Amino acid sequence: MDEASEKHEAEQRTFFGAAKVTAALTVVSRVFGMLRAMAIMSLGANAITDAFAFAFKIPNLFRRLFAEGALSAAFVPVFTATAETDGFQRASRLFANALGLLAVVLTVLMLLVQAGLLAWALLSPAPADRQLLMTLTAIMLPFMVTVCLLALGSAALQCRGHFAYPAAAPILLNLFIIAAAWFVAPAWRGDTRGQLLVVSGSVAVAGVAQLAGVLWLLRRMGFPIRPRLRPVVPGIRTMLRLMAPMLLGLGFLQFAELLETAAAWVLRATDAAPTMTVFGQRLAKPLAAGVIMRLDAARYLYQFPLGVLAISLGVAVFPLLSRYAARGDLANLRDSLNRALRLAFMEGLAAGVGLIVLAGPITRLLYQRRRFTPADAADAAFILQMYALGMWAYCSYQIFVRAFYAMKDTVTPLKISCPLAGVHLVAVVGLVWVDRLGAGAFGAATAGTFAVNTLILAVLLRRRVGPFGGRRLLVSIARSAAAAAAMAAALIGLRCALTGRSDGLIVGLGVPAGAGVFILAALLLKAPELSELLQRAGRRP
Repeated sequence: MDEASEKHEAEQRTFFGAAKVTAALTVVSRVFGMLRAMAIMSLGANAITDAFAFAFKIPNLFRRLFAEGALSAAFVPVFTATAETDGFQRASRLFANALGLLAVVLTVLMLLVQAGLLAWALLSPAPADRQLLMTLTAIMLPFMVTVCLLALGSAALQCRGHFAYPAAAPILLNLFIIAAAWFVAPAWRGDTRGQLLVVSGSVAVAGVAQLAGVLWLLRRMGFPIRPRLRPVVPGIRTMLRLMAPMLLGLGFLQFAELLETAAAWVLRATDAAPTMTVFGQRLAKPLAAGVIMRLDAARYLYQFPLGVLAISLGVAVFPLLSRYAARGDLANLRDSLNRALRLAFMEGLAAGVGLIVLAGPITRLLYQRRRFTPADAADAAFILQMYALGMWAYCSYQIFVRAFYAMKDTVTPLKISCPLAGVHLVAVVGLVWVDRLGAGAFGAATAGTFAVNTLILAVLLRRRVGPFGGRRLLVSIARSAAAAAAMAAALIGLRCALTGRSDGLIVGLGVPAGAGVFILAALLLKAPELSELLQRAGRRP
């Protein structure tokens, strides 16, 4: 093996090994996130808790866009290219400049939004749930600033091969919210509004703690953490050109979720507004109050494997794709892309099938307590099944879109996602009126839209970089689908055998049994992706 090949193998071991570190820490974070969701869901699915769920979406959108999306995707290629050509010192000045400019812009934006909310509250009397929505949003808005600065610092750490803290930082957020919900909020017994105010305040405090941690690590690794506003280095303009379309391209899932939540807020029936006017006709609203909480319950569950598997894989492989793109090394870029896609499809098919079969028991086990009723759990389980139909698309989308961004092409994903966002919203609004679908329309529309988006990106990417092993990829997908089918059959048989038993027993046996059957089937089918998932970070692929 020549020196270039050895270097390629070493880089792949490093970055695919980093995917495992990221995934392990993301598992811990998602577990704490599930505990956080359980604490909040126990407050019930009603008009008041809907206000909190909607308010949290707004600053949390920035976390997902920047920590898992646009800022990282714009910064990593520029920083990597600068470090490769001009050295670390020049790249670190780029970071300091970006940090200062981002802090100023976000602070001004936050103050403007706060002023707008205050003016709206004073000048436009609103129902109680809308007033609560504005109050909770104002309390949590500082998190928007701190989480974006955290994302920039985390991207810089990842470029230097440090993936642990960026993956672990969300754990701090979850710990703060859990502490507030479980240990502080109960002092406001019987006052749901007061409890939600306490939980909202914990979000802002957690953001400060997260930012302090990443700044400390950056300083230890030699980065300048003192922001610099001037002079504006050339790489900043490149970042801005990349980031603007990325906000919609990579953030398609996040924007789609926010639009879904806004649509659910408008279409839910409350005591103050049980009907709506459509084309001059007065119609009963198709969704019940509390629908946003039930949607969130389903989203937490399908996004658990998505965050642990696909997003962590995408975050870890992105610097590798960026390096090959910066060098013009399309052969190794295609090889890494094929490997990441095979892993993503395997993860997506396995997770999607498992969630569809076990949706009911999992939802009841995790959420059905206190004010979250059996009917709420049943609705959330059905919504989850609809979302899970698109798991393969959500997982592979993370890889396809990052491949475009690694080549500094932010326009192509944008051209695809923008019209599809409109299609998605129209599909949701149309399908919620179908009797047997109802709130499940949100999941079905998301799954269908993402499937179309992913397939279009695959065709366009092949035209850009050339064949990236389509036949090998299709064979891998067929193997993974067969293993997932065997897993589904085993889980259905297990559920039939355990009819009448507790959900805890069904889930406790079903999850490891399903995973075991999938792994066994993959081994029998001689799937190389399985060994790639399980191999040690230091071992040759």
